[in-house]
Amino acid sequence: MLSKRLQSLDFLRGFIMVLLALEAAGLHHILIKNSEGSWFYNIAIQLEHHDWNGLRFWDLIQPGFMFIAGTAMAYSLHSQQQKAVPWSQSFKKALKRSGWLFFWGVLDYAVRPHGLSFELWDVLTQLSFTLLVAFLIFRLSNTTQIVICIGILLLTEALYRFTGVPGFDQPFTDQKNFGNYVDLLLMGIINKGGWVAINCIPTSVHTIAGALVGKLLLSADTQKVKKIMLWGIVCLIVGFGLDWLHITPIIKRIATTSFTLASLGWCLLALAFCYWWIDIRNHRKYLFFFTVVGMNSIFIYLFFEIVGSRWFNEYVGAVTNGLMSMANFPPLLMSLITCLTIFGLEWGLCYFLYKKKIFFRL
Repeated sequence: MLSKRLQSLDFLRGFIMVLLALEAAGLHHILIKNSEGSWFYNIAIQLEHHDWNGLRFWDLIQPGFMFIAGTAMAYSLHSQQQKAVPWSQSFKKALKRSGWLFFWGVLDYAVRPHGLSFELWDVLTQLSFTLLVAFLIFRLSNTTQIVICIGILLLTEALYRFTGVPGFDQPFTDQKNFGNYVDLLLMGIINKGGWVAINCIPTSVHTIAGALVGKLLLSADTQKVKKIMLWGIVCLIVGFGLDWLHITPIIKRIATTSFTLASLGWCLLALAFCYWWIDIRNHRKYLFFFTVVGMNSIFIYLFFEIVGSRWFNEYVGAVTNGLMSMANFPPLLMSLITCLTIFGLEWGLCYFLYKKKIFFRL
């Protein structure tokens, strides 16, 4: 049956959430900090975002999250169409989902040591916009959707290059670009790390592309993997080509068109490989570790972002470090064990919910 659940999609979602949970537990920081000056540092540095112009593995996590959200949406809408759910009802459901994503995304950044804050940089806030855009054009032809994606990327280029706002007229310079100006209008502040809220415009392409791939996987096409791989290669060539030719630099923090295309290329290739390996070749061993986390992706993301960062991590660390200090454990080993304990408890929570068949959906 074509509409059966995609195991590769569950794996990819879980894989991303496991990496995010480990990062939130502090593992990535420990690996990077303690590998400086060694051969392993060049590997560990891939677990943090590039400072500006360049692309690292960690820069692909958010695009991957948005991409598979689009693919999952295609399966959901296909199921609704099979059940003869009217478009108006599907729209209300999509609008409600986007509203909740926006709420939780704002809440994630709202509580700060200095008080409450209104910020729009969270991935859930961005996803609330990209999912709604992908939904609204879902029933259009594939060609029309691709043209819309090209239009979105051209709009992004135009906004950064030609708006010419005084003080914010340097398209690819941190703190002096159009995205920073919009943030100043929307939130009254500029992100010190260079992130901008209007990333949701170009990254809509990730979610739309994910939905298009979902449509393809649901079809009877016998060349699915080849087509996805071909599009992936095209996106990589164009994305990296724009950077190498010094036309548009690859900058994840403002989601330039070159970054959007290059990261989309990797997303397409990753899904093509996982679909071929898991769903076609039927290699299902060792997937459970990841899928049990992916089945409650929104819940566990909010847990380690809100509860973990504000209480859980410190509480667990106080217990584990206290016990290990009595036995004179080396500091590095203590830190690693604490991080893995935090992650293990979070994974255990996901397992408990899975066994109880409790799945949080927006």
